[in-house]
Amino acid sequence: MANIRDIRRRITSAKNIQQITRAMKFVSAARLRKAQDRVIAARPYARQMVAVLNSLATRVPEQAHPLLAQRGDEKIELVVITADRGLCGAYNTNIIRQALDFLIKHTDKQVELNILGKRGRDFFRRRSYAVRHEAIGVLARPTFSDAAAIARDLIEEFSKGEKDQVWLVYNEFKSVVQQRVIMEPILPIQRLENPDDNARLDYLYDEPPAEIFANLLPRHVEAQIFRALLEACASEQGARMAAMEAATNNAGEMIEGLTLHANKVRQAGITKELIEVVSGAVSTE
Repeated sequence: MANIRDIRRRITSAKNIQQITRAMKFVSAARLRKAQDRVIAARPYARQMVAVLNSLATRVPEQAHPLLAQRGDEKIELVVITADRGLCGAYNTNIIRQALDFLIKHTDKQVELNILGKRGRDFFRRRSYAVRHEAIGVLARPTFSDAAAIARDLIEEFSKGEKDQVWLVYNEFKSVVQQRVIMEPILPIQRLENPDDNARLDYLYDEPPAEIFANLLPRHVEAQIFRALLEACASEQGARMAAMEAATNNAGEMIEGLTLHANKVRQAGITKELIEVVSGAVSTE
């Protein structure tokens, strides 16, 4: 049985860990508020861009722009957005598991990974998967310039014919305790599966369609990448906040249990000493 000194040392260690987890919870809560505000502000623009561009892609031929070309699915690039740090529950595990499922389903295809985040990079670096590009520190403070650089790289690969499809996997922020893994295609620009009669009508363009597409379609890809980064950032902070709250509560329960055990050990020691004193006094008589 552990002595009272060892138990008190464990209680002190648990209290120190509890202070750290509580501080990390407060830091994540503060960062979550900012990240959530940015996500809420970016969603309407990104969703409207998707609706407009999908409708536009349905109305025009594939030859109107390289980003509309449907070339099959032989060469695929999967963009995996993970966190740079752990201590956020199953956040990174869920994304990596979804990415592995995608790779297993497309074993007969040529799939390359584009990894954003240290956790995903470290995981796939130890395994024999083709990684075309990797970057870390993207989710620390997502900016539109970072998203634009990522989008330009993907657009260049797709336009040159190096890739037939580009997919994106990330965590979408639903609430502090709920994040949903999203797997969605980015390139080529998707068409409406069941267009109605209005979707079959053509637009009247003030400028040449080629010029409009050249400006609008790359901006659409940039907006979707930026939204995904914001969603992933908010999801990471929410997951870390929930994980640190659970760790803080678990540490509190451990401290209570150890304190109760320490009191029992102390009481048993005092009782033993009293028995020894009484026994000694009786024996001297």
